Amino acid sequence: MTNDLQDQVHDQMSRRTFLTNSGIGLGAAALSAILPNTAQANDSFHKIGPHFAPKVKRVIYLHQSGAPSQLETFDYKPKLEAMWGQNLPESIRGGQRLTGMSSGQSSFPLAASAFKFAQYGKSRAWISDLLPYHKQIADELCFVKSMHTEHINHDPAITFIQTGNQIGGRPSMGSWMSYGLGSENKNLPAFVVLLSKATTNPDQPLYAKLWSNGFIPSVHQGVVFRSGQDPVYYLNNPNGIDKSSRRNMLSALSKLSEDQYKQVLDPELDSRMKQYEMAYRMQSSVPETLDISKEPDSVFNMYGPDSRIPGTFAANCLLARKLAEKDVRFIQLYHKGWDHHGNLPRDIQIMAKSVDQASVALIKDLKQRGLLDDTLVVWGGEFGRTNYSQGKLTKENYGRDHHPRCFSIYMTGGGIKKGISYGETDEFGYNITKDPVHIHDLQATIMHLMGIDHEQLTFKFQGRRYRLTDVAGKVVKPILT
Repeated sequence: MTNDLQDQVHDQMSRRTFLTNSGIGLGAAALSAILPNTAQANDSFHKIGPHFAPKVKRVIYLHQSGAPSQLETFDYKPKLEAMWGQNLPESIRGGQRLTGMSSGQSSFPLAASAFKFAQYGKSRAWISDLLPYHKQIADELCFVKSMHTEHINHDPAITFIQTGNQIGGRPSMGSWMSYGLGSENKNLPAFVVLLSKATTNPDQPLYAKLWSNGFIPSVHQGVVFRSGQDPVYYLNNPNGIDKSSRRNMLSALSKLSEDQYKQVLDPELDSRMKQYEMAYRMQSSVPETLDISKEPDSVFNMYGPDSRIPGTFAANCLLARKLAEKDVRFIQLYHKGWDHHGNLPRDIQIMAKSVDQASVALIKDLKQRGLLDDTLVVWGGEFGRTNYSQGKLTKENYGRDHHPRCFSIYMTGGGIKKGISYGETDEFGYNITKDPVHIHDLQATIMHLMGIDHEQLTFKFQGRRYRLTDVAGKVVKPILT
């Protein structure tokens, strides 16, 4: 028996003894019975959330996988126009480590954006003409232009922003939310994942570790909802099995699992049964939730023509709104295709068009339904792009390599100040000059808005108490209301 399993058995035996012999323990058990959706701690040092009054009930995270260029979207740098084609000053680069894709270049010519910028709204937010719909909601958004990370390649960077660590095996942000807060809808998972079809760069991978439960109970892992007739694999009953037969099977299996648990005290037995029971309830709730046939034409028109095509970003934004209406706690939407090392002016237009109208429609739709006040929407990638061209620079064409030192995201919804830009980068768009925001700071802030103290939500594993923000992270209070 491993030390971890011994610790778990000891904890379980201690709880059983405590509940048997303590009136307080019996009272706690009774309270647990009437609060079935409350998350359970795995050791006495873990404090169940919410730790304070939350500002939002749910998160919709629109992850733009591949890293959209901040210099083509929200961080306008006229200096690059004045110095087009000149070499990036070494004093600005500061000896930064580069990827293998551009480290061998003999020069690093500065590339101004091929797209025009202007200021919009009372906030005078800089927005590129790549994103005309975003201009309509400039005063709804909080731009964070000083995001930064340590990781310079996609896999560790995406893993880091989703799980708090560059190496797979840690629980994802949605799993931590599920573990710490439980579910508000017993018929749907607390954590749902939507994968949209790539518009460019279709071979860029997204791995299941990004929505994994890691070492916390598997009932908290993200559940992928796919497009088509079978949105959740193996959810439907096989031929010859009706709902009554499935119910009888689950009841018998639950009794066997209960008997086995008494012998081995393995908490995963309980998680497995919870997953089976959830799947049983989802057989009716998922088709109803994902049915968009009753949406009026006005909704489809708002989200754009792609919203009628299953699996597109627009269709998934519409599904995200429907899931928010059903009180799914964490909705993670991945849209890949933003990795533009070459042919950026052409390819980024394709990507921008695929997300612009639908992203704005989602925010407007949430607002008109009264959901934006208690929903947090996050939009952004895993790092930024370089201010110099990867490969040959011409007036018509260029590419941009990965850049971890600074990038832009935006947030909107409950608890977030609207119509502001936070953080600044230098005139080259290369380094942060004011109010840096680390990935762990972003994670801590999202958890804070959900009513969670990121330092208190922990899970004991291999003798250590882990948390999403590891040993770092601070809440970015200036962007909060």
